[in-house]
Amino acid sequence: MKAAVIYQNGQPIQVVEMPEPGVDNEDGVLVSVKAVAIKHFDRGRASGNHYSSGTADAGPGKVIGGDGVCLLEDGTRVYGMGITGMLAEKAVIEKDRIVLLPPGLDDVVAAALPNAVIGSAMGLRFKAKIQPGDVVLINGATGFTGRVAVQIAKHYGAGKVIATGRNEQSLQELLALGADDIISLKQSDEAILQQLKTLHAMQPIDIVIDYLWGHSAEIILQSLKGNGSFTHKTRFVSIGGVTGDIIQLSAANLRSVDIELSGSGLGSWSKEQVGKLFREILPEMFQLAANNKLKVDTVTADLKDIASLWALDVTDGKRVVVTI
Repeated sequence: MKAAVIYQNGQPIQVVEMPEPGVDNEDGVLVSVKAVAIKHFDRGRASGNHYSSGTADAGPGKVIGGDGVCLLEDGTRVYGMGITGMLAEKAVIEKDRIVLLPPGLDDVVAAALPNAVIGSAMGLRFKAKIQPGDVVLINGATGFTGRVAVQIAKHYGAGKVIATGRNEQSLQELLALGADDIISLKQSDEAILQQLKTLHAMQPIDIVIDYLWGHSAEIILQSLKGNGSFTHKTRFVSIGGVTGDIIQLSAANLRSVDIELSGSGLGSWSKEQVGKLFREILPEMFQLAANNKLKVDTVTADLKDIASLWALDVTDGKRVVVTI
């Protein structure tokens, strides 16, 4: 079979002929792979830079890709998470992490969607505990996951969604996807801070879903700072660190406001929550996409072109999906 392989962390990807993977125990099932999205998570693990990367990831001849759309032996079309690498013609997926795909849902969309759903719905539901009418600020909403998060927040009943980002075109497009207010991060710190304070004073922010961390997160936290009187509770959920892994947070800022800081990512969810992801959340989101009520933009490519596309920085909130 053909497979996309990395021989050493950080080295170029190669498409080579490899033997089909074997099913070592009853927890796995062999499938034919149809489509796999290339995500920041996959790049991070392949380079050894993601916090979940282990020493095993540096082994020679590792097939990359963590999840995708595939066919079971009887032809049933499913989304699955790989035990073996997914950017290959054949893979072994986990039996308890399979989701049936609804008719009418395109393979490419189905492959692109799950990582963004995981990176938004899990934080909104289980960390922020979103309630109907909540005001949700999504920091870094112009990326693929952020655009999905805007739509899911509205689906979960958000009364208002505020979106921040640097890509001006994508920011404007978010208004059509459900955002009520947009804030450009290309402005001065003072201008961003003033906009945030004004919006928070008009209608207090209940939830912050943050994909950037770094300096913009510092500004958001500063905008919520109290002055000694009673404050509105805000649930701040860190999901990504695109612009930096470390921030400065004053103790006075933390003491002056009723704020709940948490993170949403691998290791932060309970087994019950992960079970709900596969039983409830992903099936619901796949059906929304099949009904054209959850929209994503993709760029498709063939497996043979993966080497040139692996490091491609796709802008405007799109995601590269490899078809096999």
